[in-house]
Amino acid sequence: MAFCARFCGIKGLDRKEQGKKRVTWRIFSLKELHSATNNFNYDNKLGEGGFGSVYWGQLWDGSQIAVKRLKVWSNKAEMEFAVEVEILGRVRHKNLLSLRGYCAEGQERLIVYDYMPNLSLLSHLHGQHSAECLLDWGRRMNIAIGAAEGIVYLHHHATPHIIHRDIKASNVLLDANFNAQVADFGFAKLIPDGATHVTTRVKGTLGYLAPEYAMLGKASESCDVYSFGILLLELATGKKPIEKLSPTMKRTVTDWALPLVREKKFSEVADPRLNGSYVEEELKRVMLVALLCSQNTPEKRPTILDVVDLLKGESKEKLLDIENDEIFQEIPSVSCEDGLSGAEESSEFVSEEKDPKRELEEVAGSGIELVHGN
Repeated sequence: MAFCARFCGIKGLDRKEQGKKRVTWRIFSLKELHSATNNFNYDNKLGEGGFGSVYWGQLWDGSQIAVKRLKVWSNKAEMEFAVEVEILGRVRHKNLLSLRGYCAEGQERLIVYDYMPNLSLLSHLHGQHSAECLLDWGRRMNIAIGAAEGIVYLHHHATPHIIHRDIKASNVLLDANFNAQVADFGFAKLIPDGATHVTTRVKGTLGYLAPEYAMLGKASESCDVYSFGILLLELATGKKPIEKLSPTMKRTVTDWALPLVREKKFSEVADPRLNGSYVEEELKRVMLVALLCSQNTPEKRPTILDVVDLLKGESKEKLLDIENDEIFQEIPSVSCEDGLSGAEESSEFVSEEKDPKRELEEVAGSGIELVHGN
């Protein structure tokens, strides 16, 4: 119906590029997804967020799927649904979650993905799997590099380039072999050639938001790099982006980690669950790169391409330069609670919206023009 009319530009674009991109997604019927998820049974529920719920399902051929079911139909929800399906339909990379298909019947909006048996990075760091210690150091390094390579594809190889805008632990899913797959493109933005950033409403998760984006709405590839830096710190230290010290005081993971890294106390920043079992040189590398990525000034952050090279240890000279960077030399002058007044836990996300009707018109206009707001 209305959604199909808005979405036909996207489908047309994918058909044109089908040979090149090998797009394999399809449209599911609501009946098929009811059957696969046992009528969206509570026992099949994998998780829940502001968007709605995700359910495990099994298709008639035995393949396992995850189905994201939007909670309430609205113009805003339909916009995010359209954006996510469009982005997922056009990207193909081993470290980006693949689209299996979607369903848009009546007021139901559902997105179908491959099921990830090891759930999300968040579940291993802070959730249901956190006590099992399934993430040894080798797996953490593979997850860091894999997620970074997925973002490289978005920033440098997708056409047009894509800003994710919500890089965080719950959006890094893990397959059966603990390989990272970056997911959830509902907040993503397409960046036209020659543009350095887009100005937009702020959407994302507190604790991961770059300052220039949180305060001015300036979204760029560098904002994703900042979020990825926070994710790296979380992965290495096991700490949440924002930690509550008392009812009135909170501290960011960067404020906690930076003084320790300056003093070269790397053993004190490692996740205690690793029990000292990590490669010291790699931990040092991860911490340096993470703190470089999460600097307040966007011009000082590396590109995600540089991040991959540094994490892989392919440029020892660059790493030495980073170690001597001024950020690791200066004496801390910022109180741990500065900038945190009124901040909420990192599980909360920001979602300020403008007129949803105008947003839907922008999507319908060309299928790819999503530059002027969200």
